[in-house]
Amino acid sequence: MNVHLTRTRALLTGAALLLAAAPTAHATLVGADFSVPERGASYVETQLFFGTERPDGGQAVSDRQFMAFVDKEVTPGFPKGLTVQSGREQWRDVSGRTEKERSYELILLYPVGRAAASDRRIEEIRRAYEKTFGQESVGRVDDRARVDF
Repeated sequence: MNVHLTRTRALLTGAALLLAAAPTAHATLVGADFSVPERGASYVETQLFFGTERPDGGQAVSDRQFMAFVDKEVTPGFPKGLTVQSGREQWRDVSGRTEKERSYELILLYPVGRAAASDRRIEEIRRAYEKTFGQESVGRVDDRARVDF
């Protein structure tokens, strides 16, 4: 019994020392000089999220259909490249039901100087997908990025 008490005290003392040191370590990092050279050019990164289930209960959008859509609607406006990733998404539809479905994430990178023209093209892509595949919406996230190829 005494061995367990000694062991417990040692563990608690060690934990207390770690916790006591944490604020000091954090304070040191806050004022630290991380002068790393800035790389790349200023770009916008846009992520689009495409669901595949059809609200009318029809056949889900297939890989072939989605890639044909990308070839026709996305590639002409972003010929320098893009990334497509498969995923699973969960969201609440307009009636309040939680929906789960297979999805695609499309990532586009474009120079900040082309943001206005790219924005128009991206909105056209979103509307075309909604119309073509009967979707309520296509999610969009925009962020600034430093990009170097």
